[in-house]
Amino acid sequence: MSARGNASCQAAPVSMTIRMQQLAQPKLSQLRYPDRPSLWEVSERALTAVASKRLCHLATPKAPPSAWQPDRPLPAPVSRGTQNAVASVRICQLAQPKKRLDLEGSSWKSKPGPLNRSTSKAVAHIELLATPKRDHPNFESDRSVFWPVSRGARNYRASQKIIELSAPKERKALFEGHNPFTISRGALSANPSHRIQELSLPLLRKCTSK
Repeated sequence: MSARGNASCQAAPVSMTIRMQQLAQPKLSQLRYPDRPSLWEVSERALTAVASKRLCHLATPKAPPSAWQPDRPLPAPVSRGTQNAVASVRICQLAQPKKRLDLEGSSWKSKPGPLNRSTSKAVAHIELLATPKRDHPNFESDRSVFWPVSRGARNYRASQKIIELSAPKERKALFEGHNPFTISRGALSANPSHRIQELSLPLLRKCTSK
């Protein structure tokens, strides 16, 4: 045997990739249940069983449809005529990239047209609408934030009434200082009418002795 044959027989050690190491790991089910065998014995009945026609029909692989075509090989072979073809002027025109209009923001650039020396005159109603509106003669603009204070306002002395009105209102809690058992003087000196006395009497059915 030649030296080349001896070199081919002695294979160099191949380093395993990370994917091959992951696939070489045992399954979790075998680590969790080590007593469960991965190969089990087949019974004699299963070895000598004869499949029925229905099982044979179900075991037959499904045939592809009549219109099925195999995948096209990649890369697809290009014919010599296609390689030596010369594109027409129309095909070269369609192969050019589409030119897009330049837009600045949302404004549209209009094409510059020819300048005519003839000037057009607007209608009187359009000129009236184009005139800016004027403020009402009685309109007053906003008052400035800073304004001069008069000497009289600076030397003014507030009266006692204004001081009382400027004091904050004293607010009390609900029912604070209220006695619900007090009876007004008008209620003490009131004379009930005949109807009120009649309504104040107890019912007869409640007055009967049991």
